[in-house]
Amino acid sequence: MDLFTYEREYAKRGYFAVAGVDEVGRGPLAGPVVCAAVVLPVENAKRICGIDDSKKLSPKKRAALAEEIKRTALSLRIEEVQAETIDEINILQATRLCMKRAVEGLDPPADFVLTDGNMTLDLDLPQQSIVKGDALVYSIGAASIVAKVYRDELMKRYAAEFPQYGFERNAGYGTAEHIRAIREKGICRIHRKTFVTKFWDGRERTPLATI
Repeated sequence: MDLFTYEREYAKRGYFAVAGVDEVGRGPLAGPVVCAAVVLPVENAKRICGIDDSKKLSPKKRAALAEEIKRTALSLRIEEVQAETIDEINILQATRLCMKRAVEGLDPPADFVLTDGNMTLDLDLPQQSIVKGDALVYSIGAASIVAKVYRDELMKRYAAEFPQYGFERNAGYGTAEHIRAIREKGICRIHRKTFVTKFWDGRERTPLATI
């Protein structure tokens, strides 16, 4: 299927600013959930080759595509929702909030929204959710790439602040190295407390864990 199918179909119905929206970071034990909303031109002359589900691309390819997407996009917005909010409202609601903020932050605004998965957003805009949309829909794939590159770079910066957890390697996900560090060192301020209860006994055992 042509990745442009959805955007072109909605253009026929009068929607010319179709935003693709996706998230990265629902599963990690630490760090924010990050969402991107992207409106791209659908003319063949401006088509970006290689857009796909970000997880299928190498880091080098993702980074190159993210820069091309930023240059080409008619509108683009990236938003974060931090661990504290994830703990307060749960990851599903935090993801919805993050996506909503990304769409609302688009300038110029979108007139239709395509979201990955089964996500309905609290927006006064027509919308459609598409399972595996990051692999099937051009603008959702672009959003997944931008969000993934942004979050990976963010976690590398957190790694410099909290070197004991290996965030530059695991991006906050629950690798054996990361879980071992939680058990030995406690948690830091970007950990999701509701996600680490199996590994963390509630005590902060090092000065760094209180930062």
